[in-house]
Amino acid sequence: MLKLGILDQSHINEGQNAIDALNNTLELAQAADRLGYSRYWMSEHHDFPSLAHSSPEIMISHIAAHTSRIRVGSGGIMLPHYSAYKVAETFRLLEALYPNRIDLGVGRAPGGTPLVNRAMQEGKFPSMHAADRYPQQIVDLIGYLNDATPADHRYAGLTAQPSIDTMPELWLLGSSGGTAELAAMTGASYAFAQFFGTTGGEEAVAHYKENFRPSVLSPTPKSLAAITVACAETEEEAQYLMRSNDLYFLTLRQNRPLPYLPSAKTAAEYHYNEMELANIRDSRRFRVVGTPDQVKERLLQFAADYQTDELLIVSAIHDNKARIRSYELLAEAFKLNDAAPAHVR
Repeated sequence: MLKLGILDQSHINEGQNAIDALNNTLELAQAADRLGYSRYWMSEHHDFPSLAHSSPEIMISHIAAHTSRIRVGSGGIMLPHYSAYKVAETFRLLEALYPNRIDLGVGRAPGGTPLVNRAMQEGKFPSMHAADRYPQQIVDLIGYLNDATPADHRYAGLTAQPSIDTMPELWLLGSSGGTAELAAMTGASYAFAQFFGTTGGEEAVAHYKENFRPSVLSPTPKSLAAITVACAETEEEAQYLMRSNDLYFLTLRQNRPLPYLPSAKTAAEYHYNEMELANIRDSRRFRVVGTPDQVKERLLQFAADYQTDELLIVSAIHDNKARIRSYELLAEAFKLNDAAPAHVR
């Protein structure tokens, strides 16, 4: 049975503020917990006026404390900015507080502009570019999470506290074959960010599975893909709701990002030129929009193409009630609660 999770970027909706956005995130997470979604991930972005937070690790603790079943994690921590040791300490503490519910998704992207990258890297790593350290950071992170750093490690004997019997699930996030190769080599789980509109995901996941090496993390490969979805009772309504996403990402690609997620009304009234309309039509090829039956059919085909049994759903819908309703319709279509243990239904 196909599992569905959620990736939430905590957009600040037009007419609202960051506090409203954080409350919307909590409301959606609690609905996801109730509806039977598998996991709830939050992203890391810096200096984005339209996004409400840049610290998924803090949000993980908040969301996990207000839910009871769903796995909660980062999608993801931008590891080159940080010490692998500190990240291991933080996520071990989260795992100790919420056993068997924490996911550590990591990526190598800066999560912001070149200016953000310089600010985050100030005074660090003078001998090499931070991203070049990423493969070694992953190896270090795995060692710290498992109390398994080798005897010849430069920090041999160092323990990431608290020392506990369980560990968070480690996922490498990417939109390229390079990350797939690293995930396969280290035996980590792999998540492909298809919602960026990046092609080549099927090949990247296939390469990951074919080259996976069993490890202390997992004896078998585990993958998922994240995709943008808008679901409603009618196709017309779903298409209308997706307009917010269309305009938001159009302005982002044009390097003139909006300071909020626009309402569908604002997006519908925007005066698009022909090039912009063509851009949106091209982007829509990577979105799934429609009624529950239409969306279910496309997601099942998408999962088959990616050879995966789990998808993360990304829904940048301005109206939070409509956003939650979109996830409710999906949960009903896929009978997510039927797969949940009886004590959490």
